Amino acid sequence: MSRVLIVGAGLTGSLCACLLRRELADRVQIVVWEKSRGAGGRMSTSRSPSNMSCTADLGAQYITSTPYYSKIHKSFYEELLQHDILKPLEATMEGMMLKDEASINYVTPSGMSSIVKHYLRESGAEVFFGHHVTHVSRRGSGWEVCRKEGVPEQFDVVVLTMPVPQILQLQGDIGSLLKDSERQKLEAVSYSSRFALGLFYKAGVQISVPWAAKYVSNNPCIRYIAIDDKKRNLVSDKFGPSVVVHTSVPFGLQHVEKTLEEMQPVILQELQKLMPELPEPENIKCQKWRYSQVTGSVADCPGQITLLSEPLLVCGGDAFTHSNFDGCVESALKVFQVLKSSL
Repeated sequence: MSRVLIVGAGLTGSLCACLLRRELADRVQIVVWEKSRGAGGRMSTSRSPSNMSCTADLGAQYITSTPYYSKIHKSFYEELLQHDILKPLEATMEGMMLKDEASINYVTPSGMSSIVKHYLRESGAEVFFGHHVTHVSRRGSGWEVCRKEGVPEQFDVVVLTMPVPQILQLQGDIGSLLKDSERQKLEAVSYSSRFALGLFYKAGVQISVPWAAKYVSNNPCIRYIAIDDKKRNLVSDKFGPSVVVHTSVPFGLQHVEKTLEEMQPVILQELQKLMPELPEPENIKCQKWRYSQVTGSVADCPGQITLLSEPLLVCGGDAFTHSNFDGCVESALKVFQVLKSSL
C-alpha cells in the first residue's frame, strides 16, 4: 500500500482522492491535509453562527458548463445531478454575460462546498483540517512532510493542489527540485484578488428585490450581489435569507494588503448605497480571497507538473488548466493519470 498525501481539500484535491479510491483502492492509503477549518477551498460555503441552515457561498457562485465540457465531463455532471448536489440555475441573474448561449448554469442547493464534500466522502480518505504544510523534504524512498503544528509524517507520494504562490513558498526540497524552466512557468502564474461579504438574516426577514443575483457595473467597489438562498431556490421559513457581495477585481487588487476589519465597513457602506432598503443582518462574515481566480495559468495548460517521478511529487489545480469547475476536473484527471501510471 502506498501512502498518498494530497495537500488541499478543494475541488482538484478531493476529486483526485475520489478517483484514486475508485480505481486503485487496493493499492493506496489516501490522506488529505487542508490548512483551513473546512473543505471546499474557493468553493467554500459559510454558515450563520446563529442558524447553521442559513448558508452563503463566499467563493464560487455557480457552475457554467459549456457544450464541450458537458460532453467530455458528462459522467461528473450526471453523478452530481443524480445525487441532487447540482440543480439547473433557474433564478433571475441580472447582467450575466454568457460566452456561449448553449451553456448550462448549475447551482448547489446545499452550497458549493457540497461538491467537494461529496468527493471526499467517496474517497474514504483520512481528512485533516488545520494542517498547514510548511516543508516537503525527500527522505529515502519517500517524503517527509512538516506542518506548522504537529510531528512530521512520512508519505510515499505527495500531491500539491494549493495555489501556486503557496507551492513556491514551501521549504524543504521543492526549490532544488524545480528546473529553471518550471520555476519560470510557476512564477508567471497570476491571480485576481477580491473580498467577499456574507450577510446572514433571521428567519422571516424579507429582502424584496426582483432578482436572485446581479452584476453591478457602475460601482468602484462592488461587482456582484446575490440573495444566496433565492439563487439556490432554497427559500424557507426555518431560516432567514443570506446575501453575498463580491468586490470587483481592481478593488481587490488595490486593497489586497488591507485587513478584513478595515475593508468590511467600506464594502458595507457601498452596499448601503446600492441597496438602501436592505435590513440589518444578524451576522456578517468578511472573506479575503488573495488567490481568487487564475488570470494567467501555467503555459500550455498541462493540467499538472511532475516535480519528481521517484518518489512521486506532483502539482495540480486550476492554475495548470483554467479557473472553473471543469478546469479543476481536468487537472484532477491529469494528476490521477500520473498517479495511476506510477502506483
